Amino acid sequence: MKFGLKEKTIEQIKSVFANYPQVEEAILYGSRAMGNFKNGSDIDLTLKGGELNHSVISKISLDLDELLLPYSFDISIFKQIGNPDLVDHIKRVGVGFYEKECANSGILEEKATKHTQLAFECNMV
Repeated sequence: MKFGLKEKTIEQIKSVFANYPQVEEAILYGSRAMGNFKNGSDIDLTLKGGELNHSVISKISLDLDELLLPYSFDISIFKQIGNPDLVDHIKRVGVGFYEKECANSGILEEKATKHTQLAFECNMV
């Protein structure tokens, strides 16, 4: 069990992040990243993404709660963490948990219609 979590649990959490295009990356830190977790340890995740805000984090937190997993979550926005010691901890022990996938491996995908041309690109961190 990676990080003390079943693979199904990890996939459920990742599927929540995949529903939010604002989430470009999730980094696991704390006891689960360091490997010294205990039964019932919370899941510490910090998120990266240019369009993340507290409203999005609140919605993500609600979606994670609705999974009815036996864990509590500590979700933060990396660029808004004001504690330099925590930022240093995340940089030292943080482990990539989720990364947004792109169509065509990040290559610009264009779809043309009669009146508009829409371009979609993936912003990788």
